[in-house]
Amino acid sequence: MSDDAPARLADVKRRIATAAAAAGRQTLVKLIAVTKTFSPADILPVLAAGHRLFGENRVQEAAGKWPALRERYPAIELDLIGPLQSNKVKEAVRLFSAIHTIDRPKIATAVAREFERQGRRLELFIQVNTGAEPQKAGVDPDALGALLALCREELKLPIAGLMCIPPLDEPPQAHFALLAKLAQAFGLEGLSMGMSADFELAVRAGATHVRVGSEIFGERAPSKRALAH
Repeated sequence: MSDDAPARLADVKRRIATAAAAAGRQTLVKLIAVTKTFSPADILPVLAAGHRLFGENRVQEAAGKWPALRERYPAIELDLIGPLQSNKVKEAVRLFSAIHTIDRPKIATAVAREFERQGRRLELFIQVNTGAEPQKAGVDPDALGALLALCREELKLPIAGLMCIPPLDEPPQAHFALLAKLAQAFGLEGLSMGMSADFELAVRAGATHVRVGSEIFGERAPSKRALAH
């Protein structure tokens, strides 16, 4: 699959541009190439093709493969797009360029504390559980205002925008529209939404960041997918 990745990458970028043009958008849409479960050998062709923005779901997995890749390609930007546990905050702040999954006061407070300790400031997104799914991470839309106020006013965190993962069994458009409405209401420009199956719809709805894995790297092997859950 890795041999095809540069061509797949180019096709995804073309589709993003087409969707943006169809929506009359001029804003740059950032493509986060999602590399969870993929090896450095899978990633290197995409790096060689010039792409530098990537996303990982797990701090431990990212720590195992990205430092060596960064030695070869220092301009890499790496975003955390999976749930963040409090015991992984220190390593996450050290390793990542952005965190898309701030979802509760405990994590926001821990991130702010690590910013001070490490002297770093990462781009942050608040994850919103637009489908009110009990098994899924993210703040309830009704509680977003309180969490955002804590982040902005007390913790002085640089919140760039909002992120969502729509329910698998529902059309994503309504969730993208809700996230865009919430972002506008709170004066946020960043919208991290859209994955391999629906990123073009997300771009049309105003996404500033799309998170695309299998459309670039190919389908994950069943054994690897099982490990990812």
